[in-house]
Amino acid sequence: MASFKRVNPPLLMIFGFALIILLGAVLLALPGAAAGGENISFLDALFTSASAVSVTGLTVIDTGSSYSLFGQIIILVLIQLGGLGFTTFAVSTAVLLGKKIGLKQRLLIRESTHAISNAGMVRLSLAVLLITTVVEGVATVILAVRWYGELGWKSVYYALFHSISSFNNAGISLWPDNLLRYMGDPVVNLDISGLFIIGGIGFMVIIDLYIKRDWTHLSLNSKISLTTSLLLCAAGFFFVYFLESFNPDTLGGLSTGQKMWAAYFQGVAPRSSGLSTIDITHMLAATQLVIIILMFIGSSSGSTGGGIKTGTFAILVLSFIAIIRGKTEVSVFRRTVTADLILRALAVILSSMMVVLIATLLLAFTEHTMQGDFLDVLFEVVSAFGTVGLSLGLTVKLSVWGKIVIILTMFIGRLGPLTMAFALAQRSIKPSVRYAEEKIMIG
Repeated sequence: MASFKRVNPPLLMIFGFALIILLGAVLLALPGAAAGGENISFLDALFTSASAVSVTGLTVIDTGSSYSLFGQIIILVLIQLGGLGFTTFAVSTAVLLGKKIGLKQRLLIRESTHAISNAGMVRLSLAVLLITTVVEGVATVILAVRWYGELGWKSVYYALFHSISSFNNAGISLWPDNLLRYMGDPVVNLDISGLFIIGGIGFMVIIDLYIKRDWTHLSLNSKISLTTSLLLCAAGFFFVYFLESFNPDTLGGLSTGQKMWAAYFQGVAPRSSGLSTIDITHMLAATQLVIIILMFIGSSSGSTGGGIKTGTFAILVLSFIAIIRGKTEVSVFRRTVTADLILRALAVILSSMMVVLIATLLLAFTEHTMQGDFLDVLFEVVSAFGTVGLSLGLTVKLSVWGKIVIILTMFIGRLGPLTMAFALAQRSIKPSVRYAEEKIMIG
């Protein structure tokens, strides 16, 4: 018991997520979880569970037709647990039941939400639960009203499922064509995109916005997250609209209004949501490459999304600008970024690139990829790592080993490669001797 208490919070998070994924796989493999007459293998159930908990959205079988109502509810619970973080959810429940929260639980909340300090962790977990309930509740009502004419009272369940899936950036839909049928629908486009954008900016940013309500008083983290997210969304819209407007298989044959809505939704979705309103398999290779870049960057820290995070990307860009301008320090919004944060950002980017490259190499080998199909493999891996869920069609064709590679990639992407490295590494010791500095040639 004593040795268990000494386990660091990141390692406990790894064990916790792994346990939830395994439990979810067992439940989804039960006969009652499958739609009438279906036989879902344990590997496919494990894949679905890992995709739901990591809020990715990649699926090897169709969710709406392959799983029963029981199975879909299990997936929904797994998505909610994965998006909020099992620790935040458990602590919030314990507080509501009047239980006492110890230091270990507070450290776990800090790790899962990427909070700066340990202060106010219980209030933070309750705030996260409240934000989630309010946002998902309002979105569910709007979608239920919109879909009532098509689905009747069934619209309430569909609205709830897609609201939870969207806010947690899971990207799992009950329709086999995703959201292609609502390509030009303003209500669905704004509601769904609003959910995954809010979920993707991070709970700490939302709370900071609510408390401060003034740009000048926001924290540097909030300013960078909001600014970078806005620029990336604008860039996504710009590239999708102007590249695909000449593609007759996607936006080329649409009206101006439909083009705008489709380009908007597909431009912001790659940040971490796997939902789509146009068939991305028919996109130009140039557009697919832009989507890969957006998926790799992902959403903000402490959010329901994945990727290397907007803050990490912003620090990289700011460091580059500082270097070409001859500055020795990185500063933004009248604040200086410390050297340790720059090193951490570089470590995150390098470790993430290593994960993507290794997973791409393994998947290219397991799936016997030919030269012309390499972009499909890279797209699938980055989608899994960024917990996005967009696919060019490779997921449903994966071999057994290919599924295992993607499962591990989704798992690492949800936790973060650097978090896993810290969890598995020995505790760092500050060196007692500092050696003399010497320069090396760069570039």
